[in-house]
This record gives sequence, C-alpha cells and structure tokens, in this order.
Amino acid sequence: MKKAVFGGIFAGIAIVVILVLRVVISDTSESTEFVYHKLLADPEIYQDGVFSEKFQISTGAYKFRFIPNGDSPEKLSITLEGDSFSFSEDFELEGTSHKSAISEYFTWDYLGQKEIEIPQGQELEITIDPNGNTVGTVSVMIGYS
Repeated sequence: MKKAVFGGIFAGIAIVVILVLRVVISDTSESTEFVYHKLLADPEIYQDGVFSEKFQISTGAYKFRFIPNGDSPEKLSITLEGDSFSFSEDFELEGTSHKSAISEYFTWDYLGQKEIEIPQGQELEITIDPNGNTVGTVSVMIGYS
C-alpha cells in the first residue's frame, strides 16, 4: 500500500515537472539565438551585491527573456549602458498558479519593459542588481525580437 502511494506521488511530481519544463521551453523557444546570456546562480559572481560585465551587440530589436523560479530575486534591476544607448528597468517577479486534477504548480516570469531597440552596434555594459538576493537563481537572456 505504501509503495502505491509513493508511486502515485512520484508520478504526480514527474507530471508537474514535465508541465513546468514545457512552459519554460515554449516561452524561450521563440528565439534560440541570444546575444547575451548569463546564469546568476552563484553569490561569488557579484561584487558588492551587483553583477556587471560588457558585451557586443548589433543594431536591431531585442527582447529580454528570463528563466526564473520561486527562489529568484523578487526584484531584478537591470541597466544597459553604451555609447548611444541607455536602458534601466526594475523587473518584478510574478508567480502564476496552475491547477491540474492532481496538483498545483507555479510558473514564474518577470514583469517590465522587455523590448529594446539598439540604434547602432556597440559595446554595452549590463548591470544586474538582484536587490539583496544573491542566492536566488535566474537566467537573463537578450535575444532577437
């Protein structure tokens, strides 16, 4: 009897994981070409609580994409600075509840201005401030719109 209950719980968890992965993959599969990608998962990569690095970007329309989870920073402040471009946004983490016949699970996304237009190719400096949560994991990507 205990094996059957354990097997049912395990099957329910497996179904929830598959559903969550389908949502995450479908949200990020619009464009698989990213000009920038950073996985923020290690507190050691931050200096004074902020992550910063430089990268090259071409002229064009781009969109931020994220892979967050329930432990991701509630507020993610991102700035981009270049010779002819400046952007700043405070993204807010939102969880959406999904109920199935056997369980409830959440999907996560950041709300805020995700689309940007780069007027000319240049080097940008990205600064990501998790507002104190350097332990929460999130991937930050910039891809073609």
